[in-house]
Amino acid sequence: MHLSNFAILVVLGAGPALAEGAPDVSTDLTVDMAPQQFRICNDRPARPAWMDELHPREAYKAVTMMDLYELRAWERIAEAGDCSCEVRFPEWEEASEEYRERLATSSNAEHTQAQLQIRRERNNMRQGVQDICEAQGNW
Repeated sequence: MHLSNFAILVVLGAGPALAEGAPDVSTDLTVDMAPQQFRICNDRPARPAWMDELHPREAYKAVTMMDLYELRAWERIAEAGDCSCEVRFPEWEEASEEYRERLATSSNAEHTQAQLQIRRERNNMRQGVQDICEAQGNW
């Protein structure tokens, strides 16, 4: 009986000690609507609203659009030898127009093929663009 009383005291005494080491858990689930902060070029143009309004099953369309946007920006960087924020993150209108003309009504499979082609092109120019942007502090 004496040993069981000791065990109860140990268990009861350990509870508060363990609770002290528990991490603080907040019940505040407030969403922070502050603008997203990036490592470089915080004044980027907002992407088209339709990209954020897509049904999850159509998210591939937004992925294709982002890939196309980045490819066209990288082409400009390579052409101009300039990686300023305005060149690296241009307005979306030109890429949006190209997307509407070429891909807006394409199937998921066609988007997949377009993404593969865009990524191949982008990968071919990656090192040159990266060298330009790193030299200017924008990679």
